[in-house]
Amino acid sequence: MDAVSVLSEPLKKTLGPATAKVLGEQLGLHTVGDLLHHYPRRYEERGRLTRLSELPLDEDVTVVAQVADARVHTFNGGRGKRLELTITDGSGRLQLVFFGRGVHKPQSELPPGSRAMFAGKVSVFNRKLQLAHPTYAKLGGDGTAEADGTDSPAVESWAGALIPIYPACKGMESWKIAKAVDAVLPRAAEAVDPLPPALREGRGFVPLPEALVKVHRPQTKADIEDARARLKWDEAFVLQVALARRRYADAQLPAVARRPAPDGLLTAFDARLPFTLTDGQQKVTAEIFGDLATEHPMHRLLQGEVGSGKTLVALRAMLAVVDAGGQAAMLAPTEVLAQQHHRSIVEMMGDLAEGGMLGGVEHATKIVLLTGSMGMQARRQALLDLVTGEAGIVIGTHALIEDKVRFHDLGLVVVDEQHRFGVEQRDALRSKGQQPPHLLVMTATPIPRTVAMTVFGDLETSVLDQLPAGRSPIASHVVPAQDKPHFLARAWERVREEVGKGHQGYVVCPRIGDEADEKPSKKQPGPAADETADKRPPLAVLDVAADLAAGPLAGLRVAVLHGRMPPDDKDDVMRRFAAGEVDVLVATTVIEVGVNVPNATAMVIMDADRFGVSQLHQLRGRVGRGSAPGLCLLVTEAPEASPARARLAAVAATLDGFELSRIDLEQRREGDVLGQAQSGARSSLRMLAVIDDEEIIAAAREEAVAVVAADPGLAGLPELRTALDALLDEEREQYLDKG
Repeated sequence: MDAVSVLSEPLKKTLGPATAKVLGEQLGLHTVGDLLHHYPRRYEERGRLTRLSELPLDEDVTVVAQVADARVHTFNGGRGKRLELTITDGSGRLQLVFFGRGVHKPQSELPPGSRAMFAGKVSVFNRKLQLAHPTYAKLGGDGTAEADGTDSPAVESWAGALIPIYPACKGMESWKIAKAVDAVLPRAAEAVDPLPPALREGRGFVPLPEALVKVHRPQTKADIEDARARLKWDEAFVLQVALARRRYADAQLPAVARRPAPDGLLTAFDARLPFTLTDGQQKVTAEIFGDLATEHPMHRLLQGEVGSGKTLVALRAMLAVVDAGGQAAMLAPTEVLAQQHHRSIVEMMGDLAEGGMLGGVEHATKIVLLTGSMGMQARRQALLDLVTGEAGIVIGTHALIEDKVRFHDLGLVVVDEQHRFGVEQRDALRSKGQQPPHLLVMTATPIPRTVAMTVFGDLETSVLDQLPAGRSPIASHVVPAQDKPHFLARAWERVREEVGKGHQGYVVCPRIGDEADEKPSKKQPGPAADETADKRPPLAVLDVAADLAAGPLAGLRVAVLHGRMPPDDKDDVMRRFAAGEVDVLVATTVIEVGVNVPNATAMVIMDADRFGVSQLHQLRGRVGRGSAPGLCLLVTEAPEASPARARLAAVAATLDGFELSRIDLEQRREGDVLGQAQSGARSSLRMLAVIDDEEIIAAAREEAVAVVAADPGLAGLPELRTALDALLDEEREQYLDKG
């Protein structure tokens, strides 16, 4: 059996079906290679206690501690028993609870003074952290773990000086995983080393088989450092090679150079702008125009702060392509955003957007909207305008990528809020050009540099971090509705005060509240499905709007907006809100991006803990867009000491989107940086942390570029090609090919 097939062997052959089933279903570990790359989260030194003061709530943990005291309580007239153990590690104390028939064994095996490893899920009872019915393994004087009788033979793997603590799950505690690792660890000798020998030797890395043994069974702390350094580099390098090969392949494709005609549409548009571009906008524009002028397709990511003027930069790029005889398409994730983009661009351009129409001026073009719910006649006309070239710019939703949509000469694709589109959707639109069109991807979510090098590693990056003149500051505050209900009453007073000054406000809710709503799930938007999600369903737009109109906002003009409304109704609501005919708009997150109403100054986000950090920052960016300061109030019922409140406090403390994106990433973990699973549950990065390991990622990128430039097909590096194949399963291969 060759090395590749040894590591791809199913675990059930080695460990048996029962253990393999738990590892597969709970931890996503299916093969010998998967288990070898399931690294310890941390290590305990023999004879040294861990820290109980840093335990995360609602997570499976493994702790090493000493029993401080043990008490048995009886109830139901002596028929029921409860054993309470208090364990300590010098940094804190933790209560363990055993009930019923489970009392006798730990009572005899865990007297005060004994030491053990305990595993279970951290919960709260009477405001104290506890583990209910934890499994445990006693530690002998030499640090050796003795089985608790619940999982068969003694665990011998803990006799070493360092005890590895693995990411665990219910039914598969850390010491059981260690035992499983012991069974497959001899196979590490078969691991194929992906690093070119010159690179490995030049950087002084240990061979991969040695690194795997050292990371699982270190004898010294130096072993751990050697292993981690090597394994982080493997992940960074193989990933960067995949992205470098994608960039290299893109650079070989032909494209039509698009250089704007002098004194054409772009010049006419610029002459009408009532302001000058910021230095940042001018710099980014120069980068984009430079790409458009080449005969290879542009692949550029445009990221920037909320309100930094990305849409204007993208519009000028589209006008440049129209000037050069081509067409441009902007793909938006929702109808509300597509309609908003269409409306604002037509307004900015005035009669320059009336090409072919009575009253159109010289150089004017036609701008069409294409969405799935348009009437047949309007849709037919839009399709005709595209195929004949009458329309220079089209703005639409996924309806743009349908087979019947044809372009005369598609030169530029602008994808707004890229993370909301599947790979197939972007690829389908790009394939509509006679030659590959230029691609500009926009995101309003600021991205740390290292994430841009991984998640968007096949794109060149432009950053807009400078806000235009005239943008106002936004004050943000957390409103603890449960602890201090009078704070919520004051929040509604503040909304009334803003309306009294002639301004408008938003109220954002996580749910719509109509009959079509799915039953409330414990998994709500964002990473915050923790402290409050199982107490009650999230607040709904329709319910909140009715309560506000009849209560604290009575007398104000309140309207609702959500994704299930008919398109004409959504457009009408947004038009009336933009015109100042609506005082307060109660909406879902359909207003998260692109909506621009400078007169709106107040935002109240209900159940704010159910949204992610970056999403809250995006929502907040809808206010403070004019000359008056903005106000954002984050309403929550999450307990004061909870992680959710810490998230909200972080959002309230800074308007720096890049700083918040780091916080967001640290909380969500990296997710699968190649696939679409961005939740952090499944990740191709097991050792590498994109926030902390910036130097490694940057160095690996340089090495990867050099390797691919010298040998694009990796013909001389079969081991690297094997590692690449293992990383790029079918889904991820498509992600890179279509990126």
